[in-house]
Amino acid sequence: MKTLICCCLCLLTGLFSAHACSILYYIDAKTGKIYAVNNEDYWFDVSPYILIQPHTDGKLARLWYGWGKNAQGGINEAGLFFDGAVTPQVARVKGYHNPVGNLGDDILAQCHTVEEALALLEEKKVALTDGHLLFGDRQGHATVVEWVNGKRNLVNIQNNVLMATNFLLTDKEKGNYPCPRYAAMEAAVQQLQASSSPVGLKEVGNIAARAVQPMATGGPYRKAYGTLYTSFINITDMEFVLVYKLDNAKQTKLDLKAEFAKPTARTISLQ
Repeated sequence: MKTLICCCLCLLTGLFSAHACSILYYIDAKTGKIYAVNNEDYWFDVSPYILIQPHTDGKLARLWYGWGKNAQGGINEAGLFFDGAVTPQVARVKGYHNPVGNLGDDILAQCHTVEEALALLEEKKVALTDGHLLFGDRQGHATVVEWVNGKRNLVNIQNNVLMATNFLLTDKEKGNYPCPRYAAMEAAVQQLQASSSPVGLKEVGNIAARAVQPMATGGPYRKAYGTLYTSFINITDMEFVLVYKLDNAKQTKLDLKAEFAKPTARTISLQ
């Protein structure tokens, strides 16, 4: 595992939202290695943490990050990754409902692949009205699932890349489009794919670094917000790095194979 992952933070200006997020799933065509990166943009007055749960009878070992009692994103020992982003509000799909309990933990505990995760959502009759989810697995399958105009829509990976920010990929007219953060990441992907340089977690992470948000203040109480943390995952080699509040001095680096082999759960507070 690399001793240090340095992120070249190319900060965008002119787009400040406490709920803006960006997710990237990337397959290096040269090596076949798979990477996932997420910028979690939110209010700074929460207490985020990483939770690692061991393998138990009927449940996979898993790592997720978030605050409160809910997983905002994570990965399990089978190599299934997920994260989500807020989107414009849409009407509820008939017969479906919002998640009950900690849906992210349920998915990571039970599912090995993207297909299994989608099946679990259907089994639980979950349909978000203000967000979409990106799932990617170790086999190279990746999908963004959205619920628009009364039905479930899937956007599958193409040309080794799948990205999501805060507009609906299957109905851009609903709002938040065009998205300069998505466009910045798209341009960075094209540069990386055209380059002959070796690709690793740092290089893929720097794609998502094009979409980070520096700290700002907003809302009726003038609260601080921005990129709360960025997670970097080498799914193939099971490497994990999280950078807190865009500060490379505040890194959490984990060997996921070693972590998932441990018999007890542990919590890592981010500060």
